[in-house]
Amino acid sequence: MVTPAAIPPGWYADPAGRHQYRYWEGAAWTASVADAGVMTTDPLGPAPPVPASAAAQVPPLPAAQLSGAGTAPVTLPGGPVPPGSPAMPGGPAMPGAPAMPGAPAAPPPARRRRAGLVIAIAVVVVLGLIGGLLVLAPWRPPPLLRPTGLVAGPSTTSSITFHWAGPATGPLPDRYLIMRDGVVIGSVRGAVTSYRRAGLPPATALQYRVVAERGGKRSRQSAVLVVRTVTPPVSAARLQGPWTIQVKIIRGGSSLHGAKRWTENWTARPKCAAGPCDVVLTGMINGHSFRARLARSGAVYKGKTTANVFPCGTGANSFPIHSALRFRIKVSAANVGSGAWVASSWAGTMGVSSPYTSSGLFYCSQSSQTASLTGS
Repeated sequence: MVTPAAIPPGWYADPAGRHQYRYWEGAAWTASVADAGVMTTDPLGPAPPVPASAAAQVPPLPAAQLSGAGTAPVTLPGGPVPPGSPAMPGGPAMPGAPAMPGAPAAPPPARRRRAGLVIAIAVVVVLGLIGGLLVLAPWRPPPLLRPTGLVAGPSTTSSITFHWAGPATGPLPDRYLIMRDGVVIGSVRGAVTSYRRAGLPPATALQYRVVAERGGKRSRQSAVLVVRTVTPPVSAARLQGPWTIQVKIIRGGSSLHGAKRWTENWTARPKCAAGPCDVVLTGMINGHSFRARLARSGAVYKGKTTANVFPCGTGANSFPIHSALRFRIKVSAANVGSGAWVASSWAGTMGVSSPYTSSGLFYCSQSSQTASLTGS
């Protein structure tokens, strides 16, 4: 039986088949390997057995082939070996040298070229598939979903609130835009799904839409949501502005000369800046002016004044009577005017009490009349 020591040191076909050559130091394989003239290291691991029959086939290398190892470059088949490397056996006979005991023969160069070509083609195909996927299915940001689930929340006479659902999937938007009549009137952060607006007129229906926005892009508009502010009671109406008054004598008209029904124009001026409150009522009665302050109590306004409304006598012989006037009116309907809740109609009465009055040969007895009033 031949021991591994019988094999002289030198470069032989890599018994592991991983490289072209591996260096045999005379007793064991080393980590020094070479491929196409380029030398590297690759530990072999456990050494393969060396049968005697195979060892006998390996001829000893002449010492001259090992001279200069580590001091001068030694030519490998296919390229130089750096100085200091184990000397490669020179000459063209190395690729065809008998295999080291227990080592498979190196594959022929043609086979190695074909294997490299197959690997290169496989790499190109894989890269092509990856590129095709990137072209056919590029990364896209998650879609910006249209806001849904709009529902009205609590409202007051001057404010509204409504809510909507956040996105079921994907990231939140940067913000939500609130739109009314196609115009953006406000916005909230993307984590907020409700909106409140104050300073609105009462008893008013308003239409809103919501749009999600992310990265400067907007979603489709939500469905329209109709929200109505609360309708206040009639008693909360503000009595103001000019009025057309229908006056009708309903009692005590026998002592009067002329028509018992006519139309006047009166004006109500509130004593406060907003909302219902006392008013000053001014205008004409039977061609004579008056001014009365009316105190408010809910929808009812009461007040009194003194004025000449039904003079004593007629023509050049007439003279004034300082009659006491008493007003009681009640607001019967209201609506929205100039953004405020204002009275739209009212009804009431006016009482006239005239004392006995004389002038020269003329006089008028004490009298009283009651007139119905209707304002619109």
